[in-house]
Amino acid sequence: MKHLQIAIDGPAGAGKSTVARQVAGRLGLSYVDTGAMYRAIAWKALRENLDVHDEEAITQLAEQLTFSLHPQGIIVNGLLLKEEIRTQEISALASAIAKMPGVRRILVNKQQEIAARQSVVMDGRDIGTHVLPEADVKVFLTASIEERAFRRYKELKAKGIDVNLDQLREEIKHRDENDRTRKYAPLEQAKDAVLIDTTDLSIEDIVESIMQLCRHKMGGEE
Repeated sequence: MKHLQIAIDGPAGAGKSTVARQVAGRLGLSYVDTGAMYRAIAWKALRENLDVHDEEAITQLAEQLTFSLHPQGIIVNGLLLKEEIRTQEISALASAIAKMPGVRRILVNKQQEIAARQSVVMDGRDIGTHVLPEADVKVFLTASIEERAFRRYKELKAKGIDVNLDQLREEIKHRDENDRTRKYAPLEQAKDAVLIDTTDLSIEDIVESIMQLCRHKMGGEE
């Protein structure tokens, strides 16, 4: 198989991570969760008692971190991070940090370096537009806010985390606004991306739709 790049973008709760991981598994490619990189910066900033709103300090922190892929999470400076970066607090901080142009430029470079070394399925919010603008396959996943909030609600409840559905809905609305209005690399569908509304689709349906796009790109081979 030739060097392959698959970009999956979309707002919070659209199913990007689950779908991207399964597509990567079926194709035998590396999965890159770019959102975990922003979460890792937020987690590290808290650990080092940094002001998460100090853009200069957070940008310097991002520059110092090294990221490696791992099936169960992400390795940051040699440390495997998993559930500790999946809390509501980290989610909120990561959203704020993702608005910082300096941080985004650094992570875009790091993400491009990863993709240059290997074939990848990469998910995020600016993959098809900024990180991998020449990706072989581009997909933009979306879903209604109500469905995205309910998915996150079920996910957190399954982990034993007590959450309020209405509060989750408002947090997702706020994150959508942050993602779409930031000055550098805002969330938007790439002109050549295929739009998939996942509101009424199963994970299997979404994965199969993307696999069909990949088969077409690879000339029918899986």
